[in-house]
Amino acid sequence: MTFTKDPLPGEPRLVGTDRLELRAVCADDLAALFEINTDPRTWSHLPEGRHREEGTTLAWIERAARRWESDGLSYWTARLRTDGTVVGVGGAQLQTATGYWNLYYRLAPAHWGHGYATEISRAAIAAAHRHSPEAPLVAWIHGHNTGSRQVAERLGLLDHGLRRDPTLGALLHLYADRPLPPAGRP
Repeated sequence: MTFTKDPLPGEPRLVGTDRLELRAVCADDLAALFEINTDPRTWSHLPEGRHREEGTTLAWIERAARRWESDGLSYWTARLRTDGTVVGVGGAQLQTATGYWNLYYRLAPAHWGHGYATEISRAAIAAAHRHSPEAPLVAWIHGHNTGSRQVAERLGLLDHGLRRDPTLGALLHLYADRPLPPAGRP
């Protein structure tokens, strides 16, 4: 992985991987990210999360962009280095409730099965570790989302079993890059 631009330590707004260019998400990405977020296939694990209006995606982009300013790390729009095609979005954001970095990605279905989720995730893990190595990195994953669980396992994340996600309030598998305190404690 190559960090092609790093304006401040721990704030990699532009990252190059072997096949992807990862740029801090911004409003210019609206059309491509709305297309991904409105596709029911990308939300098969959580159908109610699907974006039905561009305004929902724009608000999500604006929140993610603000996190670059407040936390020094957030989500990137992922493009193929060869032709600039948007394949998805991903990165890590600091969870206020836990103080953990939350790993996130969402890919266009046409780009599933090519290892891009793993590639984005490896960059996110590296960025989170550079930014705040003391903070665990976690992924909250629905039990029936086998693809994401496989990515987490491929990344070497440990499955800490079912725990209550502080954002959704649902019982999800909590994967982490290190041992964590028992459930019920941060």
